[in-house]
This record gives sequence, C-alpha cells and structure tokens, in this order.
Amino acid sequence: MVIFAVETSCDETSVAVMRNGREQLSCELYSQADMHAMYGGVVPEIASRNHAAIIGRLSDFAIKNAGITKKDIDAVAVTYAPGLIGALLVGVNFAKGLAMALDVPVIPVHHIRGHIAANYIAYPELEPPFLCVIISGGNSIIADVRDYTDISIVGRSRDDAAGECFDKVARILGLGYPGGAAIDKLSQGGDDTLFDLPHPVIEGFPYDMSFSGLKTAVVNIVHNASQKAARQGDGSSVFPASQIEQNLCNDRKTDEPSPCLAASLAASFTRTMSEILVPRVMAAAAEFGHDKIALAGGVAANTRIRADFTKAAEAESKKLFIPPLNLCGDNAAMIGCQGFYEYKAGVQGGMELDAYATMDVEIRVL
Repeated sequence: MVIFAVETSCDETSVAVMRNGREQLSCELYSQADMHAMYGGVVPEIASRNHAAIIGRLSDFAIKNAGITKKDIDAVAVTYAPGLIGALLVGVNFAKGLAMALDVPVIPVHHIRGHIAANYIAYPELEPPFLCVIISGGNSIIADVRDYTDISIVGRSRDDAAGECFDKVARILGLGYPGGAAIDKLSQGGDDTLFDLPHPVIEGFPYDMSFSGLKTAVVNIVHNASQKAARQGDGSSVFPASQIEQNLCNDRKTDEPSPCLAASLAASFTRTMSEILVPRVMAAAAEFGHDKIALAGGVAANTRIRADFTKAAEAESKKLFIPPLNLCGDNAAMIGCQGFYEYKAGVQGGMELDAYATMDVEIRVL
C-alpha cells in the first residue's frame, strides 16, 4: 500500500511517500526556521502562508523522488491535530483535494501518534506494547502504547512543554530560535552542577510534569545578572556579556572554582530537564510492565537526555528505542507510517474532515 503523507502542524512543510507503513520511498521537508528566527518564535500567519506557497511544489518533488506516479497512490494521510490551526488547515485541505482528485481515501493522523510511529520507521522490529515519552515543542507526554492505534496517556506536562522551555531559555540566553540545538551545543562546555534549579512534583500524579517553574528560574537568574550588569555598567540596555557571566558566577550555588559561563546555566537546565523526565518514565515502565521504552519528538534529539535515558535503560535491563535525529522533529514520513496503521484499523475521513488545534492522543475522527 502506497500512502502519500502531509505534515503542516507548525513551521515545517513536509510530504512523504510511504509503502506499507514502514518503507520510506521519499520524504521532503521545507523548514521555515530561519524565517521565524527574527521574531524569536513561530508567527502562525507567516507559517500558514508559507505552507500554502510551498506544498504543491514539494509534493511534486516527493512523488518524483519516490519513483512513482500519482496513479500509484492508494491513500493520503494528513496531520489534522493538534497544532497551529491555520497551518493544519493548509495541510488538511491540500490532502482532501489530492484524495478527491485521485479518488482515494484520506486518513486523519494525530500528530503525537505520528511522533510515536517515527520509531517504527527506525526500528522494523519494534511492535507494541511499549511505553513512549513524547517530548516536543508543543507536548510532553508519557504514553502507554498498547497497540498501534490503542494509546493512553499516563503522564503529561501541566503547563509548558519541554521543547517550549528549551526555546524560551535559548531566547533569554541570546541564542535565538529554534533553541534546542543551540542549548545542546552551548551546554557541552558548561558545568551542570553550578545552578540548583527546581524539580516540580504534582502531588497525587506521579507521572505528570511541570516545566514552567524551571523556565522561570532560568529567566530570573539571567534577569538578575543583567540588572547587576546594568548597575555596574553604563546603564544601557545592551549589557556586557563578560559582566553578565561574572554575575551568573556570583549567583551560583557553590563556592568551588569552576567555569562561570552561560554554558553552565544551559548545562544545569538540561540536566534538570532530564532529571524530571527520566525517573518518571522509568517508574511508569515498571508500573505498567513494559520492558520496551521509546523516545519521540524534537527534544529527544538532545544529547544529554538521550544519554541519560540510555544509561537508565541499561541499568534496569529495558530495551530503549530512540529515533535518529532526522525523525525526531516534525516530518511527513512518521505521518504516513501511522496513517498505514490507522487505515488498517478502519480510520478514514471524508471531505468534511476538519483540523483541530488541540486534541488528546486517545481521540480519533472516523
């Protein structure tokens, strides 16, 4: 079965051609990251307009590179939730138009289910059941994957998503957008013990998470250092980087000599993020009886988080599945993969299919 897949949930336009779910014939991606970097984050209207401008040409490239013709397409899969509503509508309407023109079914795919399915592409041997932690720019979820289309949430962030925190911390550190890769690189040269950051706990909900306090703690540390730099400098709004670094050094929680750089704050932030995620996931795997754990989403590309999960899985004799970097971020291949299993489960959408900005991963449109 050949599925043409569309992903436009945020600022990346992606289309792919998948055969029988796990065989990727082609996957094309157009990133708008540079376009949104000047604004410090995604501007929904700009994202939507650029999806509309590029999706037709990108689709032609994907079909050509897959070595097929449009007549070979058996179904069209598309991300319909969750995401930026305008961006989603571009993809959904394009998919419906293509499906109508080819007289083939359109398959609605939940974005989070797609992230989980990225692991099926990377690991042909992986089959449910397993536990999956999805950590992306818009979601932080621990999911019990009982079957390909039977997925239940056992834990989630009560406020900010992990990826959102990476972007906001990167912004306050002057690293720009997107922030995940920049923080990962910066933290390599830092001392992750210099700053003691909060580890929020949700009483009565051991697998739920909260990242807002962690983000705010980093923001307050940098603002405090900036204010001191302003008082010690010329009072301008542009503070000397060396003075900010010295003030960060003065605010750290130890008197031991060690590097005093923004790198240490980035490293301490990443360590704390990992310490919030890893124990919860390992505990959930034990409670729900899973010996297989999978990571998914853009934050799963972080070097420290990947390493800490690997170490924890080895210590508890769990099999760990982490997709390669190109499958961690948003892409249409994962949508085509999950679309195959949704189709097998009887999921189809008609021309009345709509897009939804929010929707739990357990819900699907028939």
